[in-house]
Amino acid sequence: MTINMNDTNITSLAHLKEFAKLSHGAQFTKTNQEGAYSWINQALGKFRYFRETKKNRSIVKGYISTMTGYSNTQVDRLIHEKKKCGKIRVKERTQNTFTRFYTLEDIALLAEVDNAECRRTGKAVKKTCGDMYHIYHDMRFERLAHISSSHIYNLREKEVYKTTSLTYTSTQATSRDIGVRTKPLPCGKPGFIRVDSVHQGDQDKEKGVYHINLVDEVTQEEVIATAEGISEYFLMPALLMALSQFRVKIINFHSDNGSEYINKRVSSMLSKMLIEQTKSRARKTNDNALVESKNYAIPRKQYGYAHIPKKYASLIQEHNIKYLNPYIFFHRQCAYADDVIDERGKIKKVYNTYMTPCERLLSITNVEIYLQDGVRVESLQKEYLQVSHLQAAKELQQEKKKLFAKIHKDMLQ
Repeated sequence: MTINMNDTNITSLAHLKEFAKLSHGAQFTKTNQEGAYSWINQALGKFRYFRETKKNRSIVKGYISTMTGYSNTQVDRLIHEKKKCGKIRVKERTQNTFTRFYTLEDIALLAEVDNAECRRTGKAVKKTCGDMYHIYHDMRFERLAHISSSHIYNLREKEVYKTTSLTYTSTQATSRDIGVRTKPLPCGKPGFIRVDSVHQGDQDKEKGVYHINLVDEVTQEEVIATAEGISEYFLMPALLMALSQFRVKIINFHSDNGSEYINKRVSSMLSKMLIEQTKSRARKTNDNALVESKNYAIPRKQYGYAHIPKKYASLIQEHNIKYLNPYIFFHRQCAYADDVIDERGKIKKVYNTYMTPCERLLSITNVEIYLQDGVRVESLQKEYLQVSHLQAAKELQQEKKKLFAKIHKDMLQ
């Protein structure tokens, strides 16, 4: 039942009591807030609410609650305001409101990027969105191309984003006189490679596959090689294949003191290739920190921690060469340190520069002298623009699903 709050025929408390009996079970709705407040002002005055006894006041309150549809608590609040101010007024909104700039489609697109790129840092995602708009001319990224890295985290808390988005073996120290125990100093030259191994777990005393992670210190070009083990029989072919995939000439090969790298076979191979071999110093954890951090960011995010039998090493290596390594070089945003001198004269590393390894390589002056034979700047630029960051990330995720589906199906047979 809908009324316009016309109660001119109700003039006394006796009429209210009769009205309460007749209206039992009926539902009334108010027309609007301003009209309801005006009517309540008149009703409280007409029935002399503040002069009546407590019992009669409850009758008036019940009548007001029935007519307006307000709860008892809300009616009490309005009566208190009438007593305090003499009149019930509609409060004006004083809270500042801001026009929404990023639409629901933008937030969903951000979730799409995070799903494809495994939820990178805000600065990396900002760079990807900027490249998608400015380089690959994807108009969907027009607003996201100018987003701040901090606001990306705000959008990640939105409900639209949440409903759309996804988500060790230690080596023994050795005392061999192979390799120079020092920290490499590339001085801005590419070709200084940091190396480490990532083990894919044990199960029933059976070793899983090993990932060999190689990262260029200057450009952060990264190559992942997967082998059945880290013995010489498996490691040597994997290392040769990995080193051949780098676009720059290798100058230095730096690893920890694990015996898989500090041995005569590896030392002999590197000597024939005119590559200097160095190894980490004792109690200097930062000597190989770059590749250690990349172990989690790439192999672990790509392949997880679960055991993968070593018989699938060749299948994973094929996936690395065809999809993972090209994606890392051409499309994965990496942070590069800038030296900033503070007021005390201390040099501080600030990571505000985000680029892909390909962009970083091409930004080096006279880069041609560092490239491997057969690698050209023009061919790198052409391949960089051939596929967008988002498209490459999606393709990598799709191929990874196919890879794991194939492994899972084979293990069930």
